[in-house]
Amino acid sequence: MKKLTVWILSIASLGILFSTPALTQPGMMRGRGSKGWGSTDAYCRMYNTKAIEILSGEIVSIDKFTPMPGMSYGIHLTLKTAKEDISVHLGPGWYIEGQDIRLQLKDRIEVKGSMVTFAGKPVIMATQVKKGNDVLTLRDGNGLPAWSGWRHRSFW
Repeated sequence: MKKLTVWILSIASLGILFSTPALTQPGMMRGRGSKGWGSTDAYCRMYNTKAIEILSGEIVSIDKFTPMPGMSYGIHLTLKTAKEDISVHLGPGWYIEGQDIRLQLKDRIEVKGSMVTFAGKPVIMATQVKKGNDVLTLRDGNGLPAWSGWRHRSFW
């Protein structure tokens, strides 16, 4: 019985030893590392699946911004359309900067996303950005951010 107890404690200790580093990585636990960008955080809850629009135009600015106090920075661009200049919120900087698609000033793009009011002004919270034949997918059809990771995916 003593050997069985030692064996169980050893296995449990190894489990804790090997799981702890994984759980402390950004985004691996609810709320950790997301810095306000989590799918259930106030900013992401602003996304409205009933207010989807598609706009096209030219990028006239690309900036870092902090949507709400305590959040990590995000990437925002201004899109010059035939009608107006509109602010487009892409997502957290760490996620956008890690993508293969590089958006640059004067690029012609098409943006699909949710039109919301942010800081008293209309903005698009982007779902998808098309640049030529390249597509940057930022959210799924339900508005769930692509950066939310494995926690929200079903494997079965």
